[in-house]
Amino acid sequence: MCLCVCADNKFEKLWKLYMPLALNFTKKMPFTQHKYSNMSRIHSGFTLKWYTMSDQIHITSIKESIAESAKNYDRVTELKAFEDTKAGVKGLVDFGIVNIPKIFIRPPDELAEELKYGRNNLQVPVIDFTRIESHNRSKKIIDEVRRASKEWGFFQVVNHGIPLSVLDGMLNGIRRFHEQDAEVKKEYYSRDQTKKVIYGSNVDLYTSRAANWRDTLAISMMFSYHVEPHELPSICRSAIMEYINQVTKLGEVVFELLSEALGLKPDHLGGTLECGRGRALVCHYYPACPEPNLTLGTSKHTNPPFLTILLQDQIGGLQVLRDNHWVDVPPVSGSFVVNIGNLLQMTSNDEFKSAEHRVLANRVGPRISVACFFTGVAVPPKIYCPIKELISEENPPLYKEFTVSEYVTKFYSKAIDKSGLEDFKLKG
Repeated sequence: MCLCVCADNKFEKLWKLYMPLALNFTKKMPFTQHKYSNMSRIHSGFTLKWYTMSDQIHITSIKESIAESAKNYDRVTELKAFEDTKAGVKGLVDFGIVNIPKIFIRPPDELAEELKYGRNNLQVPVIDFTRIESHNRSKKIIDEVRRASKEWGFFQVVNHGIPLSVLDGMLNGIRRFHEQDAEVKKEYYSRDQTKKVIYGSNVDLYTSRAANWRDTLAISMMFSYHVEPHELPSICRSAIMEYINQVTKLGEVVFELLSEALGLKPDHLGGTLECGRGRALVCHYYPACPEPNLTLGTSKHTNPPFLTILLQDQIGGLQVLRDNHWVDVPPVSGSFVVNIGNLLQMTSNDEFKSAEHRVLANRVGPRISVACFFTGVAVPPKIYCPIKELISEENPPLYKEFTVSEYVTKFYSKAIDKSGLEDFKLKG
């Protein structure tokens, strides 16, 4: 069903508001879309190529175009108009736009910053969990986890024991949710982050410099530590419940490995510190984008929790920043991506570090991903700080005491590309 016939003609209003600005911007920028129409993925190398004189597009022209249209540009009004539809980015795509609205276009200085990043053939570590119960095998896996967590903050896991049917069921369930009628999804639309189940687009919509090209279904178990089946959308309820059960068990295994990788007892992170008690599922839907070079699926950021276990489909687009190079994290069938979060960086006293990463917008889509955040104990407030076993005279604490709620509140008060870690560092 075409979303342009929704009640109140909100999409007609959106069209009238966005299109003059979009056309004003793009008519001055002769895109060579035909050269890339068959590309299944757009990567950082493409971005670099895009800014060549042969394409007649350069940073100066972008600045001039934006400056010219800025006179009539009211960002807050456009953001409000977009949010009032409650149809998200998918609503824009269903409406048939060919130029992305200006609220999604990255600022010229951010686009120019792409030129400083390189690209290489580095590969994010892939760790095989086969026969993890074996002592010799387990020691090798712990060493691999330690190295990946220190050097990358990212690794992929294969042969983890979760059936492929569960993974496919979850991805398909999230697709079904996002592709159902917009009026049905609106029941869950909210900007109230205290709700257990919310649907929306861009949690930092009003604080970021540019909106991201994605919609999200979020399920919070940070405060109640569980979710009841009846609280979930019926269209993906069974898939989510089974997935939560399976990924929680995998999280327990990963926390044991991380504990031993830090030289601690296996139950330290998951048991003593209860790092895996609170959880949240963040289920992203990245529609195909008509102008992927101007926006991002998800901006550069680090993740706030202790740990993230990510399930992604086969579209690709995830990149991690290492040594000033964007490195692709290509989908591996049946795998998970594991990344260290900011809370674990603080409690490990920087022994393990969270890594900046992003998701590229893509002409091909939709891309589906499901991130499971392991958020620790928020209620009642539990005091966290650098683990005492990791502290010494030569390695003093780098962070002050904090609660999960304090950190999460600080993190979400900023744009997504601000980690908030500096606010918790000890001075001196």
